[in-house]
Parts: sequence; C-alpha cells; structure tokens
Amino acid sequence: MLRDPDPYPTDALGWAWHEWVRPRRVTAPARPRPRGRIALWSCCVGAGLGTLALFAGFLVFVSVLARHERAPADRADGIVALTGGAQRIGDAIDLLAGGYGRRLLITGVNERTSRDEIARLNPTQRALIACCVDLDYRARNTIGNAIETRRWMRAHRFNTVAVVTSNYHMPRTLIELDHALQDSDRVFPHPVVTEGFDADRWWQSPPAARLLASEYVKFLASWVRTRFETDPERSRVAILIGRGKPVKMVAEPLMLRGVD
Repeated sequence: MLRDPDPYPTDALGWAWHEWVRPRRVTAPARPRPRGRIALWSCCVGAGLGTLALFAGFLVFVSVLARHERAPADRADGIVALTGGAQRIGDAIDLLAGGYGRRLLITGVNERTSRDEIARLNPTQRALIACCVDLDYRARNTIGNAIETRRWMRAHRFNTVAVVTSNYHMPRTLIELDHALQDSDRVFPHPVVTEGFDADRWWQSPPAARLLASEYVKFLASWVRTRFETDPERSRVAILIGRGKPVKMVAEPLMLRGVD
C-alpha cells in the first residue's frame, strides 16, 4: 500500500521546517597559570618589602645615636676606651681624672704606640697615665675589644665598666660587650660625638652617609652573629675578620687610624 505524499509540501514553497537545536558552547581550554611571572612578582614584592624594612631600621639606628656627649650616669669600677680616634682617648682620660673609674684600659692600640706617646698627647695627665692606664695591643676589631675588656675586668675583679667610643660605633660595641660579659647592666656607655659629624644631616654629607650605612650593616651582622655564638673567643667570624689568625694577635694600626 502506497503512502500518500505530504499534502502540504513545504519544500515546494522554498522553505522547510526543521527542529532547532541549541548549539553547544565551545569553551577554550584553560590556559596554564604563568608560574614564572608569579614567582618573579613575589620575589620583587619580597625584595621591595625587605629593602623598605632595612631602610626603616637604618632610620631607627640613626635616630638613637647620641647627639651630645654626657658623663656616665654612674661611676664604674673601670673605664675602657676603644681606639679609632684621638678624641676617644682624651675623653676616657678625662673620665679617669674625674673619678669615674679606678683604671683605664685602651684596647686595640697600635703596636708602635707607647705609653709615653699617649702621655705626650695628654701632657696634663702624665702621672695618671703612668699609674692607672693599661694598653691592649692584641685586639684588632670590635670582637677583640670585647674579649680583651672581659679579660681585663676579670684580672682586676671589676664588675662594672664605662665604655668610651664614637656615637655611631656605640650600638655595635654594646652588642659585643653584652655578648662577652653576658650582662648589659654592667656597661655604662659614654658616646663620643666627633666634631664635624652631624647625625641629623647625614643625607647632606656623602662621607657621613657611607659611614652610617657601613656601621649599620656591621651592627646587623653583629646582632645576627651573637644570636648563634655562645662565646666570642670561639668565634669563627672573628678569625675570618682577623684574616685567618686568632683575635689574640698583635693589633693592626688603630691609634688615630680612622674608623673601626
């Protein structure tokens, strides 16, 4: 039996009815995340934050430096002067003459510098220098200064000491002495303010900026080192600073030699 054709053939009219089907959305494959860029960005951000933290710490370091000289708050058993500037020695001898300590240790002295030479530079205190001043020729850096200070205090049975050094050098000196003596309360600081050095206008003087930046880096290195070392006399860093030789050896030229 034949089937009748479609009585209404739409194809004959030029169009036809077709069921509309929603086309599938074609999604592009997920692109892999640029891990290299993320790592680089993280490194840049970390470096920026680290630099900012270091600079903020530098500003704090400069802000706490003494601007004016003042006598120690209390009298000490002994006085220690770290070489590196003639003004430090003169101030220490003045403290000794003023009764702020019973003896004075000048640590890190040039092996060619004698007691007579120091007396010649301080002619009004010859008798005091002859009786009450000790010279240390062995220390060659700030670590060695702290070691020799501890030995000297033990030899004289001193419990407290007034320390004389430049204001920019004082923070690092206190770290080393606290590490050597294990008690910061035994140290009375007497910072020396060098003539012509203005910590409030360091950015206007390239030499002052370089000096403070160098001292700040050394301060951070000392702080980190003393967190891991138990005794400065066994310090590997001290040996490296001393060019592979023990801290106990004869000092480098330090009398009036500049900055430690």
